Amino acid sequence: MKRLLILFVLLFTLSGCGYNTLQAQDEAVNAAWSEVLNQYQRRADLVPNLVNVVKGYAAHEKEVLTEVTEARARVGSVQATPELVNDEAAFAKYQEAQAGMTSALSRLMVVVERYPDLKANENFRDLASQLEGTENRITVARNRYIERVREYNTTVRSFPSNLTAMAFSLKAKPNFSVENEKAISTAPKVDFGSGKTK
Repeated sequence: MKRLLILFVLLFTLSGCGYNTLQAQDEAVNAAWSEVLNQYQRRADLVPNLVNVVKGYAAHEKEVLTEVTEARARVGSVQATPELVNDEAAFAKYQEAQAGMTSALSRLMVVVERYPDLKANENFRDLASQLEGTENRITVARNRYIERVREYNTTVRSFPSNLTAMAFSLKAKPNFSVENEKAISTAPKVDFGSGKTK
């Protein structure tokens, strides 16, 4: 009888320890991170074509074109794996590389404003439209990732699941950070019809 009681108490304790919740939330974070990586890769794949189209019209804008190409190379040099979400330093490095890409693409779009023929080019318009859609997808994917990490980190830090997290060496995961938090939820707006980049 005593053994049965101990077994019952142990099973009851384990069922409320949060281990399964932590595992489910960890998987949700990994899935959300995979979608972020997928959208960033989509953007990186568009860059060479965009640079080539712009180069045909604005070859003497070499500095900006080089900057975009180098930013893409920096993004590619960071090993983007699911494990990245467990390494705060690597995550920050990846985030910094992506911010550099965003900045370089913004400068490229400013340069494009000087070339009406380029803005009228069908290939450029198609690539610009794809880029704008991708930036929107990145924003959505990042927001989903942020929410999954918030849920996971709350569980890791809340009692009694924090005891389970400590027992299994589960730590809070890094999250996106920006100086202006609204930038996360607002995709860049590029309007090639009016000649303005916002």
